[in-house]
Amino acid sequence: MSLFNWTERNVDVLQQGGVIGPDERLPWPQTAVMGVQHVIAMFGATVLAPILMGFDPNIAILMSGVGTLIFFLVTGGKVPSYLGSSFAFIGVVIAATAYAGKGPNPNIGLALGGIIACGAIYTLIGLVVQSIGTRWIERFMPPVVTGAVVAVIGLNLAGIPIKNMAAGNFDAWMQLITFVCVGVVAVFTRGMVQRLLILVGLILASAIHAVLTNGLGLGKPLDLSGVANAAWFGLPGFAAPVFEANAMLLIAPVAIILVAENLGHIKAVTAMTGRNLDAYMGRAFIGDGVATMVSGAAGGTGVTTYAENIGVMAATRIYSTATFLVAGLLAVLLGFSPKFGAIIQAIPLPVMGGVSIVVFGLIAVAGAKIWVDNKVDFSQNKNLIVAAITLVIGTGDFTLKFGQFALGGIGTATFGAILLYALLNRREQ
Repeated sequence: MSLFNWTERNVDVLQQGGVIGPDERLPWPQTAVMGVQHVIAMFGATVLAPILMGFDPNIAILMSGVGTLIFFLVTGGKVPSYLGSSFAFIGVVIAATAYAGKGPNPNIGLALGGIIACGAIYTLIGLVVQSIGTRWIERFMPPVVTGAVVAVIGLNLAGIPIKNMAAGNFDAWMQLITFVCVGVVAVFTRGMVQRLLILVGLILASAIHAVLTNGLGLGKPLDLSGVANAAWFGLPGFAAPVFEANAMLLIAPVAIILVAENLGHIKAVTAMTGRNLDAYMGRAFIGDGVATMVSGAAGGTGVTTYAENIGVMAATRIYSTATFLVAGLLAVLLGFSPKFGAIIQAIPLPVMGGVSIVVFGLIAVAGAKIWVDNKVDFSQNKNLIVAAITLVIGTGDFTLKFGQFALGGIGTATFGAILLYALLNRREQ
């Protein structure tokens, strides 16, 4: 297909058990609504990450949209992906800037210089992959490794909604109500409503939350005062980078983690669509790297392919890159609207947590589906050991430190799985 030429499909394709592929799309009105769903899916995490580092959330939203559009252009519209704020930067940015954890980061320029350096290394890795090809991927990442890595992406994030997004017993029950709402929409509705299960479930759960809190006084009330006071339009807080050697050396190695995340993303989408996207691996790395540099230059966080959006694709079976084009354009517009940011931040935290439980779980199941589809033989000890160890170190956030740089969770699981399989596979060879 050309860059902006998708084959139009009707939602009936999904009802018959098919998928909407990357080179296809639903009619534009439905595609636009799907784009809104993707923006909302990524919003909670992409706003949380900059707050934890002292960045302006609105510039993070804006640059997530810009980064998604850059990724779309670099990959030629072939790889469905949304780019949002990467949590991999949080620890090293706090260390490099000595951020106290509250309010704007006074040394944000040092972080931005390091983020740009990280993006440059990431882009260089992409150029190498683009030039030497992807045969090494098939050799070092057979289905047992790929499935484990994809599953870990979801399992590693499981603690975020369960530990950090439920302050008390009411919030925990509200999370349960939320994922039940999503499940009911997924199973008992049809057509486009079913495809918007995340969005519709979130709205339904928010309404229930308002009744229970504002109406019956059972928990923290839904507060819309921030929405009323926020301006419709406004410039986000742009900032300039400062290039300082120590900060750059501390932050730049995060590129390794971003490679692991992007690799897992492409493998997950390949498994779900049945279309091999390995040929676009180099372009995907380049697109992600360039987007990270552009974001850092404007005052935004480093970006990465977003796990939340993988979960939305898994649930809807819609992988159209047109959806992400719409989502990117929408995020750019919303980056200049403090009011929309206030609306998203007004969504009750336990409701967002319940949605996250669904999304992260769908990613983990997508990894297991890779094993099933490829008939991975777990009677072979090498497969059993690789999968077992990868799942535990990824879920438990096993961390290896190299000086002040820490490789944890998804990073250790990804590279650990690749190296462990290579070691155990030597006997057969």
